[in-house]
Amino acid sequence: MKAEKTRTLILEIIAIVFALIVLSPFILVVINSAKTSADIVISPISLPENWGQMITNMKNVINNESFNYWKSFFSSLFITVVSLGLLTLFSSMTAWVLVRNKTKWSNTIFMLFVAAMVIPFQVVMLPLLSTFRETSSFLGIQLLQSYKGLIFAYLGFGGSMSVFILHGFIKGVPYELEEAAWIDGCSPEGTFFRIIFPLLKPIQVTVLILNGIWIWNDYLLPSMMLGLNGEIKTLPVAVSSFVGSYVKQWDLILSAAFLAMIPIVILFIFAQKQIMQGMVEGAIK
Repeated sequence: MKAEKTRTLILEIIAIVFALIVLSPFILVVINSAKTSADIVISPISLPENWGQMITNMKNVINNESFNYWKSFFSSLFITVVSLGLLTLFSSMTAWVLVRNKTKWSNTIFMLFVAAMVIPFQVVMLPLLSTFRETSSFLGIQLLQSYKGLIFAYLGFGGSMSVFILHGFIKGVPYELEEAAWIDGCSPEGTFFRIIFPLLKPIQVTVLILNGIWIWNDYLLPSMMLGLNGEIKTLPVAVSSFVGSYVKQWDLILSAAFLAMIPIVILFIFAQKQIMQGMVEGAIK
């Protein structure tokens, strides 16, 4: 009994240490957002002397014209919401078709989705920009420095993981439910939207949160697609406005980063139960 308690205590200590390591970047952002730029440079890991400085820094960030917090916030919100809605819909439809149509082509297509998950983004950065630029000039559609181009890119890069997760969940949905719907005269489209789509809610929450965290916090893809000085800026891209060649406003940079993190942290706290439930159910089924 004593040995079991000792083992439990050791595991708890290890878990706490790992939690502190994982949370250390977030903790550093929080404590440094309550300091002046000089204090951050002198002692970045010490606790702030005046926590009220955090409110002052946040006001300076929100009122900064070059940052334009509210415009960047709503741009990030629009891109994230639209991308997640389209990702959830198209990925669910794709996974359902691949599961129910058991052919060599469906297996091949699914394996291509799986293979796409391991391709580093850095490999396709330049081909992506070249393709979008040529497509824009050929079709007369503005894909670069526009919402639709960035959302289309997120559909491509987020679809592989979403299909993979949904595919495992749909395999556990009884096929008899669809057969009963077809006997009652339901079309394939009606079967999907009336029977299958509502059953995917637990795993869809997982897909939404995982992709939402990535899209909201992404810097590299928006900076390439929208440009650092374009009219459309997401919050991570807008933070770069405080970074100059010779001067870096660390108090405003970290305060802006903290403001950008708050919505997604709140969302994760309230939805973490659904995330774990969806991942477990998808793995079991």
